[in-house]
Amino acid sequence: MLKTLIVILLSSVLVNNYVLSRFLGICPFLGVSKKLDQATGMGIAVTAVMLLATAVTWPIQYFILDKVGLGYMQTIVFILVIAALVQMLELLLKRFSPSLHKGLGVYLPLITTNCAVLGVAINNITDGYNFLESMVNSLGVGLGFLLAMVLFSGLRSRIDETNIPKPFKGLASTLIAASFISLAFMGFAGIVDNIFG
Repeated sequence: MLKTLIVILLSSVLVNNYVLSRFLGICPFLGVSKKLDQATGMGIAVTAVMLLATAVTWPIQYFILDKVGLGYMQTIVFILVIAALVQMLELLLKRFSPSLHKGLGVYLPLITTNCAVLGVAINNITDGYNFLESMVNSLGVGLGFLLAMVLFSGLRSRIDETNIPKPFKGLASTLIAASFISLAFMGFAGIVDNIFG
């Protein structure tokens, strides 16, 4: 059981990174990765929302929607749950960390529409994970999102300090850098299977 949980965790952080291999959550990845503190704050906030969303949506799916034959309402119900959780998180950040709340700006409410959060909640169900496996997978996906944000923030700060040709400034260099990080993470494919397989 422990081996399975470790494989799920490492796979979701490195191999199946939602941002770099599945391309989910690109909006905050590109928008909030200019400064390390904002990228870290967004990564932690998304991880918290993913864990909370999984803790709430998994029981809703199995104990309510499936029991009464409303499984087809999954997406709508999950979006409503995620929106409520994000509003709660926004209120908490505004109260206890105003600087982080201001730094995240418009991207904090956008966690509601972050397809990575909805994607992990739905994929936990479709992949057939039990509750513990779902929570571990959500933690791994959140940590993978945080890792991608922090790495990309560091890379973007280096790009900003570098004299690059004018046609590559701005969004072009950002997308090229993102593709390089994505290619680097592709190198992890198979490594988990080789270690634990």
